Amino acid sequence: MNHAHGTADEGRAAWLRRVEALCGERNVQLTALRRQVLGLIADSPAPLTAYALIDGLAKLQDRQVAPPTVYRTLDFLVENGFVIKIESRNAFAVCDSPGHHHHGLLLICTRCGVTDEVDDHDVDATLARRAKASGFRIEKQMVELAGICGRCGAA
Repeated sequence: MNHAHGTADEGRAAWLRRVEALCGERNVQLTALRRQVLGLIADSPAPLTAYALIDGLAKLQDRQVAPPTVYRTLDFLVENGFVIKIESRNAFAVCDSPGHHHHGLLLICTRCGVTDEVDDHDVDATLARRAKASGFRIEKQMVELAGICGRCGAA
């Protein structure tokens, strides 16, 4: 998660409050399992795979959680715009603007794994215009760029 102001805990708490508010507005339930998965993803410095989440949940719950249960939870979180699926890595990260469906760019550091979500309306418009000119209807858009983040580049 990007935390421009305050501590990471304050940023995480504000983000979770926003997710909770959106669930209330949409009349969907933020179950204990969904909350635990969100917490694991939010606390991770890099995106997590479903199997890493299954392992993390097993430690939290002191029992194994079935993979289909975790995948259903992840589907819910992605569908509601709380979590982003990084297709190239089959991993998940929090959406910095919960509730919106990602149509921007993901900048993925190949060294540390940190993922930054960037909205760029010009890129979105260009992609939509090119697709339309080809008679193509976009159903899902995910632009992922792999490289070195500023922190790793400076090190």
